Amino acid sequence: MSEDRNPAVSPLREEGEKPFAEQWEQAWRTHWEKTGFTPYELPVSNLAGTGEREFLMQPRTLDHERARLKRIMGEFEHGFRSLHKLGPAVTVFGSARFRPDHPYYELGKRVGRRLSEAGFTVITGGGPGIMEAANRGAREACGPSYGLNIVLPHQQEPNPFVDETVEFRYFFVRKVMLVKYSCAFIVLPGGLGTLDELFGSCNAPAMREGRAFSLDHGGPRILAGHARFPAVYGQGRCSWG
Repeated sequence: MSEDRNPAVSPLREEGEKPFAEQWEQAWRTHWEKTGFTPYELPVSNLAGTGEREFLMQPRTLDHERARLKRIMGEFEHGFRSLHKLGPAVTVFGSARFRPDHPYYELGKRVGRRLSEAGFTVITGGGPGIMEAANRGAREACGPSYGLNIVLPHQQEPNPFVDETVEFRYFFVRKVMLVKYSCAFIVLPGGLGTLDELFGSCNAPAMREGRAFSLDHGGPRILAGHARFPAVYGQGRCSWG
């Protein structure tokens, strides 16, 4: 007979210990309560929700879709023209919430500095927090520093440590550019947006010499800067511990 086990307690953790997901959520909730709203994020309001519902319920006209397609293609062309000249580059992902006095901001600066000293162009999303820190580290090391900024309704401004800002209206176009022109990625602590970028980079659909542009085929390596943050290694394995 096998020993009786409490089905509510995972054999991988001690009884009374919080599941990792709960620990993660509690840690970020505590951090957000301290830091508050940042201008890099869209405010949530009933008005915004109403407009979104109306947009989703409306039928699209062919003329509107043609105009949207033209804007999307224009953004891709703008990104290609602006970034094709880059040499070896590394994209740094991370939270927009960390302020200059936070240890992770300092970590971002060190990462940007070391990348520049190694001869890489540093690319970020162009916003505050870890993005600003990485651009700042690159600037202080006299290396090239690029910010791929997203244009938000309340006039999100790029951080002051980029040599060149490339602005995008569509998030998905910006994400393509962050992946397309990088030979590696460094993922520092962040929230859902950073996780989205992490897994988008893991599953990048771009093709290189007939092979998938992925971790399993000699593509970029993705790193993480926190012991509790998911780390993705060269063999495509994930560690959540």
